[in-house]
Amino acid sequence: MADGMKDGGKSRFGGRAQAPDRILVLENGQQGFAGTAPQMRAARKDGWTPQLRRKFLETLAITCNVSEAARTIGRNLSTVYYLKQRDPAFARAWKQALNIGHEELKTLMLRQALFGTEEEEIVLDGDGVVKSRKIRRGHPHMVQATLFRRHVEEAEAQERHEMERPDGEDAVERLRIALELVRKRSGA
Repeated sequence: MADGMKDGGKSRFGGRAQAPDRILVLENGQQGFAGTAPQMRAARKDGWTPQLRRKFLETLAITCNVSEAARTIGRNLSTVYYLKQRDPAFARAWKQALNIGHEELKTLMLRQALFGTEEEEIVLDGDGVVKSRKIRRGHPHMVQATLFRRHVEEAEAQERHEMERPDGEDAVERLRIALELVRKRSGA
């Protein structure tokens, strides 16, 4: 029997993908003994297409809800979390989509805190005819307090970050202090 032949002449190893209409995609291979690199493989028919990824990320940005985004594209949660775990680019896009969604949500809450909210209460009689209408206006003070607290935290974090930058306003002064410490330690 020839090398690689088994069961009536069928090749044991298929070599190239038989269907030329299949699209090849770059996927991360398993890290073997020699540390293999990413490989070109035929895309699965039920795999993650760029369109599916885009739709998932757009829905995630709009809703900030992973379950809803997965449901929109017809995938379960474990599938999307597995892709996030094994694809760093998708994980970064996921984080960016959530950041966009949270910024939109924060903007909406700030608008409600500034301009208030309106609720319409309609009372019907027994025949289904409108008996009275009331419009209640309010300002969600808890939202305002939360937003202000969060704004102060973000401003303080930004200020700390800018002070630590090597090109910050106090960089020259921090460098002088560090040089003085080095001189003291060396006895110069």
